[in-house]
Amino acid sequence: MSRKIVALALAWCAACGTDGTRGETVTREPSAGAQPPATRDTSGDDRPVVLFFGTSLTAGLGLEPEEAYPALVQRKIDSAGLGFRAVNAGVSGETSAAGLRRIDWLLQQPVAVLVLELGANDALRGQDLVAAKRNLQEIIDRTRVRYPGVRVVIAGMEAPPNLGTRYTSEFRRLFIDLARENGAVLIPFLLEGVAGEARLNQSDGIHPTAAGARIVADNVWEVLAPVLGARRR
Repeated sequence: MSRKIVALALAWCAACGTDGTRGETVTREPSAGAQPPATRDTSGDDRPVVLFFGTSLTAGLGLEPEEAYPALVQRKIDSAGLGFRAVNAGVSGETSAAGLRRIDWLLQQPVAVLVLELGANDALRGQDLVAAKRNLQEIIDRTRVRYPGVRVVIAGMEAPPNLGTRYTSEFRRLFIDLARENGAVLIPFLLEGVAGEARLNQSDGIHPTAAGARIVADNVWEVLAPVLGARRR
């Protein structure tokens, strides 16, 4: 078993633990009457939104807000002159079911592109993959009902090998099938080049360092850039 595959078991844990949300705009759905938290005022910013919806990998656990990969992607967007606004909606511990409960609140802002990075916690808990896929599909469906022109990017992940060959294979296939069935674009493995590399992960061996997050941003940008370019035309 390769070091990379063993590291994937740890990488799955990136989706759990204490809340460590980092990002521009949103975290969990607020209670009734509460105002949604924000790290900066975006009122009057009418740029189309790229919604990064995921776990602590997206939130940037252990990093400064500007070091999380969605913020780094924002820099790439700005450098390319593409005119989109990246919104970090990552939350530590998020499962597909929890994401489904949160998506309607997030869709109160117009979304041009949905980058979906969920499912890791489902696998970490050995949960039913049919249910996980159903939850993710419902997130996509609700987004498309609200915004018919939205583009969807799915971030693929790997399940920990201790769950068995069948489970890990089916989990890998889940993301491939979701992308194919929805005409979405797939990031084959979000942590490519980072998982299993000690120098690119924090002391927990799980969450990317700032340097690791830059590689993750590159992985995302390789897939996202053509989507944004086509969406702008």
